[in-house]
Amino acid sequence: MSDQHAFETLAIHAGQEPDPLTGAVVPPIYQVSTYKQDGVGGLRGGYEYSRSANPTRTALEENLAALEGGVRGLAFASGLAAEDTLLRTLLAPGDHVVIPNDAYGGTFRLFAKVISRWGVEWSVADTSDPAAVRAALRPSTKVIWVETPSNPLLGISDIAALAEVARSAGVRLVIDNTFASPYLQQPLALGADVVVHSTTKYMGGHSDVVGGALVTADAALAEELAYHQNAMGAVAGPFDSWLTLRGIKTLAVRMDRHSANAERVAELLVSHPKVTQVYYPGLPEHPLHEVAAKQMKAFGGMVSFRVEGGQEAAVEICNRTEVFTLGESLGGVESLIEHPGLMTHASTAGSQLEVPADLVRLSVGIESVDDLLADLTQALG
Repeated sequence: MSDQHAFETLAIHAGQEPDPLTGAVVPPIYQVSTYKQDGVGGLRGGYEYSRSANPTRTALEENLAALEGGVRGLAFASGLAAEDTLLRTLLAPGDHVVIPNDAYGGTFRLFAKVISRWGVEWSVADTSDPAAVRAALRPSTKVIWVETPSNPLLGISDIAALAEVARSAGVRLVIDNTFASPYLQQPLALGADVVVHSTTKYMGGHSDVVGGALVTADAALAEELAYHQNAMGAVAGPFDSWLTLRGIKTLAVRMDRHSANAERVAELLVSHPKVTQVYYPGLPEHPLHEVAAKQMKAFGGMVSFRVEGGQEAAVEICNRTEVFTLGESLGGVESLIEHPGLMTHASTAGSQLEVPADLVRLSVGIESVDDLLADLTQALG
């Protein structure tokens, strides 16, 4: 399918031509490990073994590339599997990475506890400030790693400005686009080298599949990533690929609703006397609201806030909600609430990425916004 089609059309059709055998409009689940070869080395359609390639995963990967405007997409067993493959493709012992001062706890753990044991160094910078990122670069720096919006403090980084910093230094710019999704933000078009996703979140969208993705517009880098994907083997299975494709078909309409609901939630929280601070890039008072408005179509479904009474009060709010479900992860159709310091970001305790103890994070779903507002009002007391 031509990349000239609108996003909503690509989400439904890219990589998903009707099945040539039956005309099925949904790609089949090729639940198979190996394929008959037409003679030694004669691969039929390029398939030999499903770690290397699987038709259902191919459909997802073509779809991901189209949505992010890349030359190639790669699908993995989880977001962290995608991150690990990317880092081991781009880095070698002795290299250095600049990481953000606000990031997913699992990403921080990967750098601090896993990649560092391999001899890779990392340091923290405020990625919302391009000058701070430039100052953090070293001769050994190979990667600038950015989340925008960031997890859990919803920080915003200017992708185009950071792309210029990266280009001038000869390093790669990696953008974790999980919170925005490709519907709201297109990092490759703004100069990023690689986009990372936990497709578990908004791409899948229904809390029923775990997956990850990498997309790049650099054909040579794409070949390197594909080599490592096969060599390391943490690939998305066919049924998981099929579920993710199913979710992506409704990504645009879901993100519109997530964003609209989150704006209403943020407005409620700003006016509540027990809330001391609200983190949402759609608020005019967000320090980088204008940057977010420039590079995002809307502001997404994630909202975080701090409350009076410290950790005890924050935990109690999490325990009192009825429509918001207490749980980790995000991006599903149902609304979730969590305490990052004790849950998703516990690994950052004592580090430069430690999150406030009085912080609550919301993944605002697509339920009736009136029900969500009523639930938060009663939980806040």
